Amino acid sequence: MKTREQLRILLLQIRDGEQVRREEHHSFAEYCGVAPRQIEILNVFDTPGFPVTAADEYDALLVGGASEADVLQPEQYVFISGCKDLIRHCGETGKPVFASCFGFQLAILALGGEILHKDTGFEIGAIPITLAETARNDLLYHDTPDQFAAVSVHRQYAETLPPGCRLLAYTDQCVHSFKLKGKPFWAFQFHPEVDKATLIERLTFYKSHYTEGDGQLEQILNSAVDTPESNILVRKFVDRVLLKLG
Repeated sequence: MKTREQLRILLLQIRDGEQVRREEHHSFAEYCGVAPRQIEILNVFDTPGFPVTAADEYDALLVGGASEADVLQPEQYVFISGCKDLIRHCGETGKPVFASCFGFQLAILALGGEILHKDTGFEIGAIPITLAETARNDLLYHDTPDQFAAVSVHRQYAETLPPGCRLLAYTDQCVHSFKLKGKPFWAFQFHPEVDKATLIERLTFYKSHYTEGDGQLEQILNSAVDTPESNILVRKFVDRVLLKLG
């Protein structure tokens, strides 16, 4: 069994701007409890073509968010097909996967599900997440309290799960988390790697993309809360799945 310092993790990154690239990398490293150098990056804006075996030599695959891409426009974003193939391959081979937001949507499509779109009324900010009954026996969720707060900012969403997936968490609007049955594969529509401070920074940066102006932005940021139970899920994945610590 490897030690924490020996872990090598691949981050499939779908980020174009330099600021959010760095922030996402360091957020995952912080909440994983590993050094940033232990998380190597495959950024699809730099490398749109890559093999399905790209994560085979790593201990796990992380998949992050994507404000600059649309999972429902594969003809415009040519790397989407490759992302789905890589995620599907990891599911089939049992490679540990932790997929967040855009990664969740890619995983839904890769496993045969459907993603829908909202132009208005989509979830944005720090919101309460409801646990499904099956979460009580889940390796990551069994000690997570119901109605925990998490950062969620997304126009695309899933109402149902693909075959072979177990619902773990949801809101009134959509599915928020699932596990691929029999595999160390978890996906989250919310952002476990994003905390309140990062939400404020990121929404301020992307305010023209997600909000109708400074008034709505101020309202969302004023209602933001800390999200410790969401953030610790990243560390639980590393500790309980990769290091087998309990």
